[in-house]
Amino acid sequence: MSIIFNEENKIFTLQTKSSSYQMKVDSYGLLVHTYYGKKIPICDMSYNFENGYYLSFSPYDAIAQPWNPHSVDMLPQEISTYGNGDFRESAINVRQADGSLGLELRYDSYKIEKGKYSLQGLPSFYGENAETLVITLKDKVYDIYVHLYYGIFEEYDLITRAYKVENKTNSAINLEKAMISLDFFNGDFDLVTFHGKHMKERMLQRNEVFYGTSSVGSSRGASSHMQNPFAILCDTNANEEYGSVYGFGLVYSGNFLISASKSQNRSTRVNVGINPENFNFILEAGDSFVTPEVAMVYSNEGFGKMSRCYHKAIRNNLCRGKFKTARRPVLINNWEGTYFDFNADKLVAMANDASKIGIELFVMDDGWFGKRDNDLSGLGDWTPNEKKLQGTLKELGDRINATGMKFGIWFEPECISADSDLYRAHPDYAFQMPNRVPSESRNQLVLDMSRKEVRDNIYNQLEKVLNSANISYVKWDFNRHISDLYSVALPKDRQGEVFHRYILGLYELLERITANFPDILFESCSGGGGRVDMGMLYYMPQVWTSDNSDAIDRLEIQYGTSFAYPVSAMGAHVSTVPNHGNARVTPLKTRGIVAYFGTYGVELDITKMTDEEKTEIQRQIVEFKEYYDLIQYGEYYRLQGPFDSTKFYTVWEVAKEDGSEALVASVRNRNEAGFVHEIIKLNGLIPDKFYRINNSEKLYSGAALMEHGLKMEYDFFAYPARLYHITLAE
Repeated sequence: MSIIFNEENKIFTLQTKSSSYQMKVDSYGLLVHTYYGKKIPICDMSYNFENGYYLSFSPYDAIAQPWNPHSVDMLPQEISTYGNGDFRESAINVRQADGSLGLELRYDSYKIEKGKYSLQGLPSFYGENAETLVITLKDKVYDIYVHLYYGIFEEYDLITRAYKVENKTNSAINLEKAMISLDFFNGDFDLVTFHGKHMKERMLQRNEVFYGTSSVGSSRGASSHMQNPFAILCDTNANEEYGSVYGFGLVYSGNFLISASKSQNRSTRVNVGINPENFNFILEAGDSFVTPEVAMVYSNEGFGKMSRCYHKAIRNNLCRGKFKTARRPVLINNWEGTYFDFNADKLVAMANDASKIGIELFVMDDGWFGKRDNDLSGLGDWTPNEKKLQGTLKELGDRINATGMKFGIWFEPECISADSDLYRAHPDYAFQMPNRVPSESRNQLVLDMSRKEVRDNIYNQLEKVLNSANISYVKWDFNRHISDLYSVALPKDRQGEVFHRYILGLYELLERITANFPDILFESCSGGGGRVDMGMLYYMPQVWTSDNSDAIDRLEIQYGTSFAYPVSAMGAHVSTVPNHGNARVTPLKTRGIVAYFGTYGVELDITKMTDEEKTEIQRQIVEFKEYYDLIQYGEYYRLQGPFDSTKFYTVWEVAKEDGSEALVASVRNRNEAGFVHEIIKLNGLIPDKFYRINNSEKLYSGAALMEHGLKMEYDFFAYPARLYHITLAE
């Protein structure tokens, strides 16, 4: 059992392989949080505050006796509410029908179930290899219930949390904030977050949690390039292999907020959930609201172990469908090779050359539909341009298939061009505020996916296209964020619901289309890495990691992404040089090695490559397939990151869980005179076993490679890369 309830003392203890999590119902019915950390024998962890806890200017509970002060402002709580004397950042705000903003939740009941709970209309981790705890709390005055959900995946050290707010009163209430909170009784922490911008996503940032509140988030209608809905709270001295580390991943693709607050008594509170800016959800009598899920992992062995837990859980218990663990085809995408300037003959010529060197899937990107020779028009009209395609979409697909290639296609279903037939027929389908001219981005507006008729229109168009040809892959893009937010389908007092209803509508559309086309591999994209989150991975098992395919920039992007997201989810391609984003020139071998540690594909005009370059791509495909299982499903180790300006190399490793095989990749990302050799300590090997490197005769013990390290070989040219294949000696 991973959930243990002590009936006498009303203590709930959740146990995973390496962590313990505990809550207790105190004498006033408040659900207090007593412990989360390294796995320990079960005991009552409330002893540090069992006799009450009070400081001046911290009100105590109205029913507490003066001689036993009991201040909620000082207590670690399982869910923090506003208006009852807790002045820290609240997790849930409810405005009652009388206008008061207050909620006092007390314990009501509990239940334990086999398997993992699910959330209606929202993505979440799933699996029978889990247990569920539901704790029900009730307001002291009103018939408002909050059902707290906990999912425990013992093997992954993963605990998921969400809750449902249920209004059983006779009047409407307003939910103004809906987040998950976690309190730490004391401690000094760092907060690690992942900031960025378009083409430079998920740059690691680490700061001390100070007195006050540190926060990151998005109010853009998407999780965004600028911040990622994943953060880490850690010891100030924690590193890849050492220290206490707490991961918080939000399974949601819309507006979010993650905050860490340090209070007057040095306690720390983390809040994760929907961004409360422009959020106000009305719950009529009998209505309920379900929050997005937060996936938490604790590691007492640093960042590396935390990441490996997330990687396994996401691959096995978040991604779904036939492609979640299947080998993905090596693809070529025509976007950087042609942009909008193509016809069927050009695409078939590219496919023909690609098929000869082992590429398996040809993806036709933007420009194949409607009036779409640039980004000024056509979005929303998902009808193939048969003049440009020199025939029907089926005929083009058949020509691609005849080369031995599978056929894939690009869509941007959530957006619309003002110059489109759909917009001319239904301008109200797009977000735009009354009496204002809407602001465009990339010459497009955003469709109101909160409306069923809009979703149905788009679904019907996509369904027709997908049924018209032998399509094996879909790249689903979203190339702007949401402004001018207003839905004509909702009254004025419900406009605060639109952002969340948009995401619920998007999820409904994604569920519908992926369920009805289970044999299509779907990849999520939002201007590259603008919606890399656990919510999208529930529907699509891979994401286009960034529009920036430069190998050296990708070292940083893929490094930051790897803290939460597995290699199998990261779209990574070899593109041309000089790179279209930054004009950098890198060796083709280096571009290949960096792309190996993702889904590996090619994004260029292959008809313009030399025979030597084609031969190198062919070699890379063979090598990538040889190492595929090890790369995609091995234990991932970040050995040396790209952000240290004193280091020359970025080095990472994947190893089989049993330590029998490993693959180390190194890229020299800095060049300067007076180069000094670097020695990197490996990981994941068996100390008392002996290994060969790249089939050499020389033997190395696992202990030596992990404690003494391996010298990175020096190559005298810009940005070299190497692979070190490490195998057990017979």
